Amino acid sequence: MKYFNLSALLLSLICIGCNTKNDMKEVEKPEESHSKIVTLTKAQYESVGIQLGGIELKNLREVVKANGYLKVPPQNQASISPLKGGIVKAIYIKVGDFVSAGQTLATLEHPDFIKMQEEYLTVKSNFTFLEKEYLRQKELNQENAGTVKIYQQTEANYRSERAKLTSLEKQLNMLFVSMDEISKGNMIAAVPIKSPIEGYVGRINANIGTFAQPEKPLFEVIDNRKIHVDIFVYEKDLFKVKVAQTVEFILTNQNNKLIQGAIFSISRAFENETKSVAVHAEIKNNNNLNLIHGMYVSALINVGEGKVSAVPQEAIVRTDGRDFIFVQTATTKEVSKKEDSSKEDKDEFSFEMTEVKTGITDLGFVEVTLLDQLPKDAKIAVKSTFFLLSKMKEGEGGDEH
Repeated sequence: MKYFNLSALLLSLICIGCNTKNDMKEVEKPEESHSKIVTLTKAQYESVGIQLGGIELKNLREVVKANGYLKVPPQNQASISPLKGGIVKAIYIKVGDFVSAGQTLATLEHPDFIKMQEEYLTVKSNFTFLEKEYLRQKELNQENAGTVKIYQQTEANYRSERAKLTSLEKQLNMLFVSMDEISKGNMIAAVPIKSPIEGYVGRINANIGTFAQPEKPLFEVIDNRKIHVDIFVYEKDLFKVKVAQTVEFILTNQNNKLIQGAIFSISRAFENETKSVAVHAEIKNNNNLNLIHGMYVSALINVGEGKVSAVPQEAIVRTDGRDFIFVQTATTKEVSKKEDSSKEDKDEFSFEMTEVKTGITDLGFVEVTLLDQLPKDAKIAVKSTFFLLSKMKEGEGGDEH
């Protein structure tokens, strides 16, 4: 009996010892690292469209948020109507064409155009006669050889005909009719419609054969090169906004493209009943942006210097309830020892998945706090980061450190 109790006691002590060792192993098990490496070949890197960027300093805190739209100043857009009604004979442009100031867009025909030229020639002929008669009567009057009444009547007729001639000349000039051609007897049947500004044709409201009326525009031409942004700021934020402050805005419906600008003018009146004021900002480096009048924008007006570290939203990946970025570690050229030395070098791109804490999100950027220090010139992946995440998870994410 004593032997049995002793055996049971020894067995219990052995079991307790084993459990204690297992518990110690679990306690001593090191915490799993969150830094992982994923390596891509040059072909993989290029095929998925990975783009590199840096961790930027962005003002996401001391800002005024506002919305608005792109606008072209009135002097850089034109609605073109005929001065006199007529039948559209020809149209020389199409929507989207770039036209120069003074370029002919279309021609109009109407009998009234011919009558105006006929009247001009008639008045010009009468004026030539009256001018000679006026000079003759003036000379006689100076020599007291003629009557004052005849001289005064001749002078009145001369001045009246001169005014009529001048009026017809200006009207025909407004119709772009050449006085030289008319004087030669070459009447013009079709008058041109010309663009007053250079720009792009935005709309055509006519067809060949239709009657063009003076009060209805035939063409719209707009010069988008002078485009700026109108941002509407509400009364509560108006005191923070000043001329020369920088603005960052994105095109709401255009893939969130980020554009820089600066305020050049602030309106002094509220917009209707919205209690907002229009703030006008010029666009910096707007070449090749294909900006169009009326595009909607979301903007941040920088009213302070509260800059934070930030990365594009696409640079952040979330997994296991945590946020990460992929930091480029190296671009190497390695020759496999197992292959023949005659084979070409192989480009490889390595990225380390590094955990960050995220904060404010605005205009496509996210505030980040780095848990590990990175070099100032560190490059991170800002496009196709989910491919890197999926590649890392294949086979437990490749090499772990």
